[in-house]
Amino acid sequence: MKKKKGNIVTFFILLAAFAILIAFTTGPIVKGIKLGLDLQGGFEVLYQVKPAKEGQKIDKETLNSTVQALNNRINVLGVSEPNIQIEGKDRIRVQLAGVKDQNEARKILSTQANLTFRDVNDNVLLDGSDLKGGGAKVGYDQANRPIVTLKLKDANKFAQVTKKVKDMGPGKNLLVIWLDFEKGDSYKKEAAKKKPKFISAPRVDEVLNTKDVQITGDFTLKEAQNLADILNAGSLPVKLSEKYSTSVGAKFGQEALHDTLFASFIGVAVIYLFMLFYYRFPGFIAIITLTIYTWLILVLFYAMGAVLTLPGIAALVLGIGMAVDANIITYERIKDEMRSGKSVMSAFKAGNRRSFTTIFDANITTILAAAVLFAFGTSSVKGFALVLIISVLASFLTAVYGTRIFLGLWVKSRVLDKKPGYFGVKERDIREL
Repeated sequence: MKKKKGNIVTFFILLAAFAILIAFTTGPIVKGIKLGLDLQGGFEVLYQVKPAKEGQKIDKETLNSTVQALNNRINVLGVSEPNIQIEGKDRIRVQLAGVKDQNEARKILSTQANLTFRDVNDNVLLDGSDLKGGGAKVGYDQANRPIVTLKLKDANKFAQVTKKVKDMGPGKNLLVIWLDFEKGDSYKKEAAKKKPKFISAPRVDEVLNTKDVQITGDFTLKEAQNLADILNAGSLPVKLSEKYSTSVGAKFGQEALHDTLFASFIGVAVIYLFMLFYYRFPGFIAIITLTIYTWLILVLFYAMGAVLTLPGIAALVLGIGMAVDANIITYERIKDEMRSGKSVMSAFKAGNRRSFTTIFDANITTILAAAVLFAFGTSSVKGFALVLIISVLASFLTAVYGTRIFLGLWVKSRVLDKKPGYFGVKERDIREL
């Protein structure tokens, strides 16, 4: 009698412990999980990486350098949790959740930021290598118009450059400042346009022996700040060609999250009702282990710092379905053993033993399929595959071992002896041994 009561007391102690743990930790964990741009809104773009100069090879080192440069630029946008992934041999996918101005994001990301100072014949006099790192700042001229100030490494070199430009004579003594000068560009062609591609072309009337340089232009304050930020972030080692982009509004993301969670709750509720109605007491145990399983997935996501997306939620619900499948296989085995005339204890042991191989094989094949998706899929597919793998592993622990522990406590207490109805088995279906 003491052992019988002890098993039941142990069950309720474990149940209370998990209930308290889940109740007090779920809220902070859910708030701490990062949401993907499809749930909170944002901007996604896929770039093809191309050589910035002839003979340049796009290898792993070049791609990693580009990712680092993009990270520096994303800091300018104020995005705290960017997702930058290298795909294939020459593509980079950038996901920026929470970005509102996608045009600004696109400009800051893809601008090569190769600043050059040239004469009117387009000969390079100074370039980005002559600038002091992090020296670009926003200032104002005498008319209170925004300008960008730069720090040079060598004042003597700038003196030589300004002397050379000054000596070219009236009409040609211009120091033309370019950002991302491309093949085919020229000062003479652009000077005739209303909005030329070069930033500015100040006249040089004297030799300037200084490290401080001002870039004037028809800037707004925001444009001047963006230019300074881009120059401080550094130039890209390659050219980026946009192949695909998409944006999700914050309102649309919130609606998608709400609708997805609502559909998930309905689906899980239907699963719970089915298990309770069809499997009776073991179904109640399944509800407990499925709840623990869902909490465990959230804990793992929070601990990993993973980003939850719509495909991730779908994989989570699919994982619940797989966990239920493991419960169903086990319970059906137990019911078969009970129908054959075995006691509850014997049926429980035999059912667990004979169902294990089937559950194990099903989980392994699913993990293999998810691993292939993760290895060869794109970002959203990778997210789905990762959640699916985690879900399968967690469901194996809760649906197999969790069920054995919780249901086993009741079976060992002998409270369920000669009560096949508690397992959904009718008396008339039991065959005498």
